[in-house]
Amino acid sequence: MTGRLIMVSNRIPTEAEPSGGLVVALHDCLTAQGGTWIGSSGEARENPRDGLYQIASGDYDRYAFDLSREEFDSYYLGYANSVLWPLFHRRAELMEVQPGHAAGYLAVNARLAAMLKGFLRPDDVLWIHDYHFLPLAACLRELGVQNRIGFFLHIPFPVASDVPALPEADALTGWIAAHDVFGLQTQADVNRCVILFEQRLGAGISGDGTIAAEGRRFLPLACPIGIDAKGFRAVAEASQAGARISMAPDQKLVLGVDRLDYSKGLVQRFEGFGTYVKTRRDSDPKATLLQIAPPSREDVEAYQDMREALDLTAGNINGEYGEIDWTPIRYIRRPVPRDDLAGLYRRAAAGLVTPLADGMNLVAKEYVAAQDPDDPGVLILSHFAGAAEQMGAALIINPYDAGEMAQALSQALTMPLDERKARHAALWRSVVEQDIGWWTDRFLNALTGRDMAQVA
Repeated sequence: MTGRLIMVSNRIPTEAEPSGGLVVALHDCLTAQGGTWIGSSGEARENPRDGLYQIASGDYDRYAFDLSREEFDSYYLGYANSVLWPLFHRRAELMEVQPGHAAGYLAVNARLAAMLKGFLRPDDVLWIHDYHFLPLAACLRELGVQNRIGFFLHIPFPVASDVPALPEADALTGWIAAHDVFGLQTQADVNRCVILFEQRLGAGISGDGTIAAEGRRFLPLACPIGIDAKGFRAVAEASQAGARISMAPDQKLVLGVDRLDYSKGLVQRFEGFGTYVKTRRDSDPKATLLQIAPPSREDVEAYQDMREALDLTAGNINGEYGEIDWTPIRYIRRPVPRDDLAGLYRRAAAGLVTPLADGMNLVAKEYVAAQDPDDPGVLILSHFAGAAEQMGAALIINPYDAGEMAQALSQALTMPLDERKARHAALWRSVVEQDIGWWTDRFLNALTGRDMAQVA
């Protein structure tokens, strides 16, 4: 690749050490690769600046653009997170289709495309991230941009039967086909993408894995995102956060770490843990679930309803089963520093990663990376997490079945050391071999045409 790598995402870190799964992954990628990262400044502004402006430099450059209050409400809160997010997470009944939101979403993408056209050099490679910018490549193509453009969808691809609920359903295939490579987290997501094009356009996949549609040919690519596994293990080894948890010697720590989002299955997780507490045998250890769930998108009504349900469920379980020296559920609704999270992962006897729908879920990989290989904890993983395709050595469960979750907790918390070590060793191989560097190379090799045999 002779030109610059230009990366675009809705969120861009303003701090020196970023936090959040997607942001940390992209930061690690660009730190190693070099290039430029472009994203919104993150907040609505009364007097937004025109154009791109630089906010940082170093291993890579960072440029931001501003959003007006009207753009933030229509593009971000409205269309991206109240229409696309629930649709792609198989919750079409939660979509809030409002007049003007689609137009605002498209206008922001068109405005950013105009900024990028003046910023791009002919040999630059553009890598767009996530559902906020699905139409961006199509907008760039309309402006005559011929650069190689890749896209990576960090969330699940929608089920074809749900897509007609989107008023812009006819435009969706054109948005996708405007890219050269359309990256997805799992092979199951690629299959759903192929089905969508077959059903709506009669366009099947070719022998080389590409799809010809909308006057273009693009590659849908299964490319599961990874983490800096060795780096995160070192952080966990150095962290003292796990030692700060006060628990009786006979009690076990179970950990959940998620954004406060209905896709994460938090209410079902609390109910499953409550079933374990209620039905555990005398030989099963007492366990405390520490759930860390910082809020997100609190202006969206569906999130307010979920937060109330979660508060009620935790209160009922603690009131029913708690004792003077034991609280079944500890619930922290604010961010925890990444170094502290690493130490908590390492301390936890079980990691509960039980989303109802998730593109990948990097918490599962962080939990594995943080473990002491001589005395590892056990990962309990939802069948509906993209990570389940790679992490079959976890205890794979149905998060809707409280009894199955309780049984998995009992199995995890009483599992013999030899079995825990064997399961962890298999999971560690997957996490360390398919890390953030592997993900970056796989995607960019496909986008730039390098070593295509590696991505077949």
